[in-house]
Amino acid sequence: MTWPWSWLVFAALGAYHGINPGMGWLFAVALGLQDKSRTAVLQALPPIALGHAGSIGGIVSLVAITHTILPQSVLRIVSAVVVFGFGVFRLLRVRHPRWVGMRVSSRDLAAWSFVMSSAHGAGLMLVPVLLQCHLPGTQAAGGLHGVVSTSFAAQVMPIADPGFLVAAVGVHTLGLLFTAGVVAVVVYEKVGLALLRRAWVNIDLVWSLALLAAGVAILVQ
Repeated sequence: MTWPWSWLVFAALGAYHGINPGMGWLFAVALGLQDKSRTAVLQALPPIALGHAGSIGGIVSLVAITHTILPQSVLRIVSAVVVFGFGVFRLLRVRHPRWVGMRVSSRDLAAWSFVMSSAHGAGLMLVPVLLQCHLPGTQAAGGLHGVVSTSFAAQVMPIADPGFLVAAVGVHTLGLLFTAGVVAVVVYEKVGLALLRRAWVNIDLVWSLALLAAGVAILVQ
């Protein structure tokens, strides 16, 4: 995957996270209903996005640091085991962290979002994309020489560029913020929480299966 396409993937994954009520929009709607204010809904979203970005950034930084230490083949195996293993963990343990009430500050919202994103393993979904990102010309070089060497891969993979990593987290977070905002406002203004009780999708299960698929994808890419 060349890096221009990776931006679309990062944004799409952010949108996927934004749809998940466990990532924050449901909390924002609840706060809005509590205060009977759409403004309360919108004000809750930036701190939630900030906490999500912190969780994602931690995983991205860890992958980037590990990339400079381990050979590419070893990093792929380790990443696949971690992502797949967390998917299994999510299937077996679906309880969410509970430690805040409904009267919360922006700091509480950011901290809650960080914990929830980390508990869901949100940053792990970006790992396959990070490991597949290559600058233009990488595939051509691989076709010419057969196999791209570890040292050459390290030179052409933008995962080694801090600016790329910061931008990746930013694009992902904007995708989440926009999607969560749209969903939260629509639910608050039009749908209401009653419909969610009648037509609920087990997104936790979908998320766990997605992590399992991501773990497999790291190995077979």
